[in-house]
Amino acid sequence: MSKHNENLLLQSNFAIDLYTRLATLPIIDYHSHLSVERLASNTNFKNLTDIWIRGDHYKWRAMRLNGMPESVCSGTASDEDKYKAWASTAPLTLRNPLFHWNCLELRLNFSIDRELSPTTAQGIWEEANALLRTEDFRPMALLKRARVKVLCTTDDPADDLRHHIALRLNQTTETHVYPTFRPDAACNLQGGTAFRMWIERLAAVANSEIKNLTTFLTALRSRHDEFHRLGCRVSDHGLESIDAQGCSESAAEFLFASLLKGGELDQEQMEQWRSFLMQRIGEWNHERGWVMMLHLGAQRNNNNRIYSRVGLDNGCDSIGDFSHGRGLNRFLNSLDKAGKLPKVILFNSNPRDNLLFATIAGNFFEDGVPGKVQYGPAWWFLDTSNGIKDQFDALSAVCLAHRFVGMVTDSRSFLSFSRHDYFRRLICNAYASDALAGLIPQDIDRLVTSLEGIFYQNAWDYFDWECKTC
Repeated sequence: MSKHNENLLLQSNFAIDLYTRLATLPIIDYHSHLSVERLASNTNFKNLTDIWIRGDHYKWRAMRLNGMPESVCSGTASDEDKYKAWASTAPLTLRNPLFHWNCLELRLNFSIDRELSPTTAQGIWEEANALLRTEDFRPMALLKRARVKVLCTTDDPADDLRHHIALRLNQTTETHVYPTFRPDAACNLQGGTAFRMWIERLAAVANSEIKNLTTFLTALRSRHDEFHRLGCRVSDHGLESIDAQGCSESAAEFLFASLLKGGELDQEQMEQWRSFLMQRIGEWNHERGWVMMLHLGAQRNNNNRIYSRVGLDNGCDSIGDFSHGRGLNRFLNSLDKAGKLPKVILFNSNPRDNLLFATIAGNFFEDGVPGKVQYGPAWWFLDTSNGIKDQFDALSAVCLAHRFVGMVTDSRSFLSFSRHDYFRRLICNAYASDALAGLIPQDIDRLVTSLEGIFYQNAWDYFDWECKTC
């Protein structure tokens, strides 16, 4: 193992000492997109492409920028050709987080300490593939080796959750896997036809007829209940923006009836519908003791050509230019005023909104609940070395970093738990730099205690995990 990779991103002996004392903490990954079907089947990955490149829109984006054909990104090229395309692109990712992620993913998962390049590609391919054929590289074994204590997948309310049920029957004590309630299909209306098709799926899985707003809410609430029974304690919402429009139940009934009849809502009506439904889900979350995650501000699916061929999560999304301050404050205040504000984690897409979101988090609180509304970790295009530091600086400046609930992978890759290691290295380095500059005490025991909270304990305490009482 090279000393460079062992101490990657750690720029002083003080930072190395901090990181060394914290590197083996368990991981709470409260937002991931890992395939629960793959977890339940627990079958070996075919090869390095299967585990590392397939479905990874971060890598697709880099390969497209490098002029690679779509066949080696989301297309029909062989797994080996896709891997070779990534190997030829990887050396060009200097100053992109993909370069550091590559190094950490290969080293932490396969003990491979060589940089991926066309020269090293064949050797790494053969070495990694040999390991992937073993029992120790099945999905659940990978989670155990990464010290993942809790993993939350991302699940549609219309999903039947059969894979979560299967996992629950075979759950090990090392890693607890729970669903996350993600009702974007109901909130981000992609046209009346798509919504009606989703309603049919929801009705089938809820075993109920949906003919009006009341029966729709009953069906959706029954799924909320079933998610809770299977250990879910989080709802997640990917929205461009959010507001409290004050949409009455009668107005929502009119909008829902219009959708069922084949109508389309205009922008103002969609915002009213979204406001009504998000208010209801927020209230349900409060009743159940769930956390509500708001991922705000991404502008998705901008390339129609790729969207029509690949579908969602195709790598053609970008930071959005939306206004959040007034609407987000109104939404949280409407729940708080009703005494029904759940715990909330706020994620921003645009870096200009760092301090905005951090200050909003401080507006809403509850006696005896540290950090009830959290400014969440750097998300998507912001989970770079600079983006993580900027988010943490904003959080530290106007909130209490000591109460921060830490990092998530937000990934579809089973190798991506190294992103927690990436985050830990960066934050250890930030604390060490401040200590050496005389900005905070050079009391390593005190700093270790604070960082133990940020890296693990705060998230464990914040969520009402079922496994706490197992």
